[in-house]
Amino acid sequence: MGAKTGLLVYADGDVPSLLKQVGEAELGQTTAMMRRLYTGWVIEAAGGLNLGDGVYPPDGRAYAGSWPGVELVCDRRVMVDLPSQLPDELVAASAGRRMVLHAMHSVVDWLAFGVWEDGRLIRSLSLSPDSGIVENIGEPLPFELPYWAGERRADVIRWPDGDDEPYALPFHPLEMGEDALRALCGCIVEGRPDPGDVDADAIGLHGYLVRDPDAPDPAGKEAALRAAVGAMAPPRTYVLGPDATLIKRDAL
Repeated sequence: MGAKTGLLVYADGDVPSLLKQVGEAELGQTTAMMRRLYTGWVIEAAGGLNLGDGVYPPDGRAYAGSWPGVELVCDRRVMVDLPSQLPDELVAASAGRRMVLHAMHSVVDWLAFGVWEDGRLIRSLSLSPDSGIVENIGEPLPFELPYWAGERRADVIRWPDGDDEPYALPFHPLEMGEDALRALCGCIVEGRPDPGDVDADAIGLHGYLVRDPDAPDPAGKEAALRAAVGAMAPPRTYVLGPDATLIKRDAL
């Protein structure tokens, strides 16, 4: 699986139903929403994408859309380990509305999602095989029940040496992540869409470069990283010798 998401949705009702009614987002309305959510940040217009391709934008970029009754932002900023610790200004914007957070990263098999009603967190889950269950608040939602009941167990990991290793969690977070995305937002990022799914490719989002003015300048960070790499000594490579000692490769 290669699924990655960083998605936050605000809605006046059922998110999937509302997203089925939208298309290209209006630029002025979307930009106004971005300025409300990123108060004090530097925001610059950039190229847009559809929801299917923009759900995991590059660092420092966001894709967003605002329509009557529903708004959404795709941004790595919302990929927090603890959904309950989502920035206060993002939660405050959910007053009187439903808010859904969906974040996952396939490299580490991490999933986090949260649901708020009128600014109150009613369900939060964050887990990965390395960290276990990081946060578990509220009652499981219907789509979760087969996983907790043991009906969607993760496959055993099979290694080349023949040893089998059980997965570190009772189910695979990315499998639950796709079901969570479908249940909460009406779409998926991997697998075969159902006929009733939201067509994420038909939802046009506007792109923005977003920068916290109090954060280090990206160009300065890049220059410092390049300088640090340039000051490093040449890499040293070792191999394991017959007596189990390490031998520097250039000494062979």
